Amino acid sequence: MGREFGNLIRVRHIISYSLSPFEQRAFADYFTRSISNMLRRTQGSILRVVPPFIAFYFLYTWGNQEFENSKRKKPMDFEENK
Repeated sequence: MGREFGNLIRVRHIISYSLSPFEQRAFADYFTRSISNMLRRTQGSILRVVPPFIAFYFLYTWGNQEFENSKRKKPMDFEENK
């Protein structure tokens, strides 16, 4: 009379896999492979990430410098013409 709780309906064409939490290793090879993996991934993406950061840094500093210069009064405007 009815199905058990985990199998209340039958779903076709969907495959699901599960692994018991007791069979998983949450930190498997964490300390042995993590540093080398981090270095490999950093070397692989550094040429894509660093140039835009450098370009935007120079653009930001140039913009701030131009802004500060535009706030100054120009000495030529205050010289008396003789």
